[in-house]
Amino acid sequence: MNQTLLIIQSVIAVLLIIFIILQQRGTALGSAFGGGGEAYSTRRGIEKYLYWATIILGIAFIALSIANLAK
Repeated sequence: MNQTLLIIQSVIAVLLIIFIILQQRGTALGSAFGGGGEAYSTRRGIEKYLYWATIILGIAFIALSIANLAK
């Protein structure tokens, strides 16, 4: 059971990293250091689903971490 939790947690960790990388906006390194100057915009389409999937995966990762501590 403990081994299964670790495998699932590892898979969720990799998916979480991929989803976070896919959410990066802007071009080049300027956006990473606060450049770009664009105003806030609402998320639409795939951006919206990616955002919510990232939140759900984050919650699942935390829940599995806590469950792993209980073992």
